[in-house]
Amino acid sequence: MNPIKKLAGETILYGLGTIVPRVFNFLLLPLHTAVFQPDDYGVITYLYAIAAFLNVVYLWGMETAYFRFATREPSDNNRIFNIALTTVIIISSTISLLLILFRKPVAHALQIENGARYIAWLAGIMWIDALVAIPFARLRLEHKPVRFAVAKIINVILLVLLNVYFLLYRYNEQIGVAYVFIANLLANAIFILFFIPWLVKWRPQLDGTISSDMFRYATPIMLTGIAGMTNEMFSRITLSWWLPENFYPGHDARYALGIFGACYKYAVFMNLAVQAFRYAAEPFFFSHAANKQAPELFARVNHYFVIVCSVILVAVSANLEALRFLLGDEQYYEGLVIVPALLLAYLFLGVYYNFSVWFKITDKTYFGTIFTVGGALITVVANYLLIPLYGYMGSTAAAVLCYAAMAAACYFIGQKYFPVPYRLSKSIAFIASALLFSYVINQPEFSDPWLAHIFHAAATVIYIAGVWLIERNNLKQLKRAA
Repeated sequence: MNPIKKLAGETILYGLGTIVPRVFNFLLLPLHTAVFQPDDYGVITYLYAIAAFLNVVYLWGMETAYFRFATREPSDNNRIFNIALTTVIIISSTISLLLILFRKPVAHALQIENGARYIAWLAGIMWIDALVAIPFARLRLEHKPVRFAVAKIINVILLVLLNVYFLLYRYNEQIGVAYVFIANLLANAIFILFFIPWLVKWRPQLDGTISSDMFRYATPIMLTGIAGMTNEMFSRITLSWWLPENFYPGHDARYALGIFGACYKYAVFMNLAVQAFRYAAEPFFFSHAANKQAPELFARVNHYFVIVCSVILVAVSANLEALRFLLGDEQYYEGLVIVPALLLAYLFLGVYYNFSVWFKITDKTYFGTIFTVGGALITVVANYLLIPLYGYMGSTAAAVLCYAAMAAACYFIGQKYFPVPYRLSKSIAFIASALLFSYVINQPEFSDPWLAHIFHAAATVIYIAGVWLIERNNLKQLKRAA
């Protein structure tokens, strides 16, 4: 089978395991924004942002290390699996235990009133996530996207049902946002049941040579992940720190964070496409690295990736009026202005993932740390400068600057170590056309909302048809090569 077609097929299957669950999770947004005021939703946003940082430390880069070492020595897969899982369990268990023991001072330090129980539940959620991360990585390595998808979908269905049950039928204001964390913890427990056959066969194992090699390989990736989470989540924490008092008249920073966190969810449309692609592409890149045609193959992959993401950018940006019903309360609508820029930011992040293949297959993973730390510095400085001036619009601009700079730096340096003939001018043209098209079709004003919806939907179809006309010959060649 043509490798690009195979990659596309696996991306779709991983998409079922990544996109479908997150879409279901995204559909909780109307429920959460209807039940919780922005101030309360700000607490959820704040704590999950902190948990995102900790998740990176819990895994310590062992997913990628497992891919690298297991593909290098396929016959030693079980031993590599045991070593990776042992490392993750030691780290995650230690951190979760400390969080549970010191939950009250942690909650006090985070300025979350009565938040000790939230900290304990988050510790449990993160521990389970870490426990099953390496088994999920093994599913990816062994090209079992269907099992991957089934586990993810069952988990999120349970998560949605628990949220609906707690918030619509058992809601107690004294428990409030705690229901969200309880539902997450219970839903995550299903993963343990799913992976019991592998978990009961796991034996704690560390090896003086391989363990240290994997740890050295993984540590820069973990640091890169921390910096990456700074790029993605930092604004959701510092908006509470750096937003001037009364910037949004009559509201505090926690309110603004709730608005920002809710509207940030719309970036899920681009982020899910990027993540689904990444799940399939990482093992794909490793398995084709030795192929003489790899540079041209990687260039074609990036080209089609940019096209798909440009279509997503237009489809979402052009139809925000139709999509705003997903926000349960009208007071959240004011934040929708940030959505197109966030979609662009995640598009650049996806391009960076494509460009980053060179330092992973050449074992120069420290470059990933350099790029992402550089992006984190841009994120911190840009948020510090722009939040006081533009509020959450400043945080959004910081995300675009960060990911665009990372992609550019990775491209130019990567061409020296592993030249790839990326179709850069065409990619820029597609991205620019998507932005311009989205801006233009949103200018007309309609008194009838249904007429506006029809116009925007028709314009989206026209854009997709235009993309097809431009790329039809390449797509036909791809189909013939399959």
